[in-house]
Amino acid sequence: MGILSSTDLDVSRLCLGGNVFGWTAGEDQSFAVLDAYAAAGGNFVDTADAYSAWAEGNSGGESETIVGRWLAKRADRDRIVVATKVGMLTRFDNQKRDTVLTGAERSLKRLGLDHIDLYYNHRDDLDTPLEETLAAYDQLVREGKVRYVAASNFSAERLAEALAIQEREGFAKFVALQPEYNLVSRAKFEGALQRTVAEHGLATLPYSSLAKGFLSGKYRPGVKVESVRAQAASQYLDEHGLTVLEVLDELAETHATTVSAVALAWLAQQPTVAAPIASARTLEQLNDLLPVLDLELAQDEVDRLSAI
Repeated sequence: MGILSSTDLDVSRLCLGGNVFGWTAGEDQSFAVLDAYAAAGGNFVDTADAYSAWAEGNSGGESETIVGRWLAKRADRDRIVVATKVGMLTRFDNQKRDTVLTGAERSLKRLGLDHIDLYYNHRDDLDTPLEETLAAYDQLVREGKVRYVAASNFSAERLAEALAIQEREGFAKFVALQPEYNLVSRAKFEGALQRTVAEHGLATLPYSSLAKGFLSGKYRPGVKVESVRAQAASQYLDEHGLTVLEVLDELAETHATTVSAVALAWLAQQPTVAAPIASARTLEQLNDLLPVLDLELAQDEVDRLSAI
């Protein structure tokens, strides 16, 4: 557990992604995963209004609804830190004031909550003035409907601009960034974006932490994996990816743990990273992730992976 950036949110080292809830995991399956995650000490759940609108028969909000029903069953709901997002759902795929405010109300209803712990701008909207967008998030914080606000999928330049506006106008400031970042996809984050996050004291909460499942180690040459992400994960099956897997295999054996846990531990030990986000549709998949809650790599092991 650790305090997230400048907040009072005490979060576990693994954030459980909710993108599979209502998609590849039904309600009962999702509840089982959530129960096991919480029993292991996890307390940080990430979802979005857009999850999982892409699945046949869905319209969005399915994941939030499942998380909300699960929370309603828990006596210690206040121990669970809930993050959700707005800005990528059809008809709500912008960052206009009305979208942000209405989106929050809809998410609160689905989650069955009176406030959202961490509310993300899911995707930067270049067609809406940042002042309008950021004023809406500030309003939600002032009204007590959101505790803290964060950004996702922002460039370094736009993130710096947004933070400057929040400082100038006295708006609630972003406390975290959710970028795509993992051991085999580093260029988008490392560099200017990482420096901006560090300079402003933000926390990094990476998504796609296992590179669409590739860093779980189950994708190998000649191995067919039955998964909706198989094609996307297979893009990493090149010389570089195989070298990464080779070292992950070795370190997993050294620590008597899983390949997934080693990949997530490397990410968790990167500058500014507070908690990698990873999802699991089954208890078996979750059990591959959970060791990261306690796994600490030696610095030379971190450096060895970084140097590949």
